[in-house]
Amino acid sequence: MKIALLGYGKMGRTIEQLAIQKGHQIVYKSAGTNQEGNLELADIAIEFSIPEAAFANITTCFEHGIPVVCGTTGWLARWDEVLNNCERSNGSLLYASNFSVGVNLFFNLNSYLARLMQPYKDYIPSLEEIHHTQKKDAPSGTAITLAEGILSNSEKSSWELETEDPNKLSIKAIREGDVKGTHIISYTSPIDSLSIKHEAFSREGFALGAILAAEWLPGKKGVFSMKDVLNLK
Repeated sequence: MKIALLGYGKMGRTIEQLAIQKGHQIVYKSAGTNQEGNLELADIAIEFSIPEAAFANITTCFEHGIPVVCGTTGWLARWDEVLNNCERSNGSLLYASNFSVGVNLFFNLNSYLARLMQPYKDYIPSLEEIHHTQKKDAPSGTAITLAEGILSNSEKSSWELETEDPNKLSIKAIREGDVKGTHIISYTSPIDSLSIKHEAFSREGFALGAILAAEWLPGKKGVFSMKDVLNLK
């Protein structure tokens, strides 16, 4: 498979290394204004750039008829525009806030736990995420996905960073060192606390999941998620 890498930071370089090990070929790389190779040769594009560049990168892939796997977070205010562009161009998009297989199983576990806890109003849910200091968005896209899983099964109206509003889900976003990504969901009552946690040890899990998605997407049309890839619906 011929892959274009849109965004060539730490994730892009990890994806490149593992994709080559799996027998794939990198035919194009871009980072900001720096470009190498030919995008039009690509069978698939993997997009891990920055929020300000993601929309243009995805749109360019649609224009060239290239399926795109996107893992950039922080740009979803333009989600509806992307959906319209995808439909208009008969394109293919697979978006995930996190491509780790473990995290996607964690998403399902989180939603199940939220449904289980819903009748027990003494237990107050909260969410904490920890990432490296270079991460631009806070909370993380993964944390937002987890929050949505809780909100859809609770009476909370929305999420907010470190809020004390009892009607909102509080998210604590911590930035320190070179943390790959830790997410903790807690339910706390006056008498005890229950929590689940996912901790990433390296970027390889995210990269391997993105490659798995890129291997799955060609030949399909429309908008998909890792639930489709892993058959978690």
